[in-house]
Amino acid sequence: LLKLVNPTQYRFEHLATQMKWRLQEGRGEAVYQIGVEDNGMLVGLSEEDMRASLKTLHRLAEKVGADITVLREREVDYDSDVPRKIAEVLIRKVPDDQQFLDLRVAVLGNVDSGKSTLLGVLTQGELDNGRGRARLNLFRHLHEIQTGRTSSISFEILGFNSKGEVVNYSESRTAEEICESASKMITFIDLAGHHKYLKTTIFGLTSYCPDFAMLVVSANTGIAGTTREHLGLAMALKVPIFIVISKVDLCTRATVERTVRQLERVLKQPGCNKVPMVVSSTDDAVTAAQQFAQSPNITPIFTLSSVSGESLDLLKVFFNIIPPLSNSKEQEELMQQLTEFQVDEIYTVPEVGTVVGGTLYSGICREGDPLVVGPTDSGQFHKLTIGSIQRNRSACRVLRAGQAATLALGNFDRSLLRKGMVMVSPEMDPTICWMFEAEIVLLFHAKTFHKGFQVTVHIGNVRQTATVEAVYGKEELRTGEKAVVLFRFIKHPEYLKVGAKVLFRQGVTKGIGHVTKLQPIGLYQPSQREDEEA
Repeated sequence: LLKLVNPTQYRFEHLATQMKWRLQEGRGEAVYQIGVEDNGMLVGLSEEDMRASLKTLHRLAEKVGADITVLREREVDYDSDVPRKIAEVLIRKVPDDQQFLDLRVAVLGNVDSGKSTLLGVLTQGELDNGRGRARLNLFRHLHEIQTGRTSSISFEILGFNSKGEVVNYSESRTAEEICESASKMITFIDLAGHHKYLKTTIFGLTSYCPDFAMLVVSANTGIAGTTREHLGLAMALKVPIFIVISKVDLCTRATVERTVRQLERVLKQPGCNKVPMVVSSTDDAVTAAQQFAQSPNITPIFTLSSVSGESLDLLKVFFNIIPPLSNSKEQEELMQQLTEFQVDEIYTVPEVGTVVGGTLYSGICREGDPLVVGPTDSGQFHKLTIGSIQRNRSACRVLRAGQAATLALGNFDRSLLRKGMVMVSPEMDPTICWMFEAEIVLLFHAKTFHKGFQVTVHIGNVRQTATVEAVYGKEELRTGEKAVVLFRFIKHPEYLKVGAKVLFRQGVTKGIGHVTKLQPIGLYQPSQREDEEA
């Protein structure tokens, strides 16, 4: 927009409609640039025009019920005696049917890279004392249904109000209060950094569908341990990634530089093809947030300290501006499909009964909806009715595609449920299979990979051991080779979709790919197979 000085009534209405539309497209957020022509030329405005334009924007925002914050102003060199400025303004409106904008960030990094400390400092607002004090605070906000959580994937929340100020730093804010006063919530999924928890980390990345991943690297150790693997996993699952180099208070500038260069080298490798972008000022942070959302190849790098607090505010600016990724068109298409809820967690809560946690993949879900849940070991589905729904610990009437929530199922028998099941609308007639084909790439393998090999397969929230029944067109696979493989589940059939991402592992073997074909249960029964083989 160039300038908005005293618009006519008609133009004002037109601008308001345009703002509404832009907010809807951006899921409740839009950035306006003032003093820039439509063709991108930075013309700049004089002081009074700028003031008048911002005033008009305020009126527009009021009309559509949004808030505005000036992200940055800067002077431009334009041939004139009067100093001219351009400004970028963030407009945010919480959609009427939603309590807040919701972003999920997976936190990755090697053990001891300072992940939990960084989250502690971000979400509590007290700096660390260098001996892990901030990290202890993380064990204070227990998740509403933490009782059953043993998988050591913990959730932290960081709220921003519509003016872009951080919401959860006051003394005794509970999660509910944060949710009420925040217009944008960032949920951090703190994944395990240790090698032996790699499967937990994979589960977190595949089933919680994070929008972004934050890779934490310690400045004094650089790329170590599981860092490479975490980077690889995020790439394989196509989760846009940004990097935080922590603990810069512990080492010299030169060491920090070395770690930055090491990261830049890894990111530019042919396998990654990322464009690293080091953030060193608020301006950089604003640019990084906007470019990061538009092109997934950009990888912002922050260098900060959780002890001295150096550059922490740049990370906050970045979080405040990152737009929600999947745009509303995709979400609307998914909402029109039949209901499908992926079950990730199962709890028993006193006086409520059985509770399941997970993500609504498609459709919408309301209290009292009849759904069917399965598949059981024999491939059956059971009927059930949804009780109450909670999102981020506050009650919610309607659940929309892409949102995570916990659903109460009353006195439904918990023993019939397991992780990896789906709850779908009865008319969906879900396809369940024992066997499926996937096009895979072998990332790393000690020996050769061939028929009869057993691996643990992760597909979304499904995790089960499967046997390789056939490798098409090849006797065996070596590292880096691609092939279509037929897998068969060992314990029970699962509900899968064509195109779903597959990750499999067994010891040192690792591979990725996607489902290309399902063999629905109707085609054969495992019992007949054994008869034929006998």
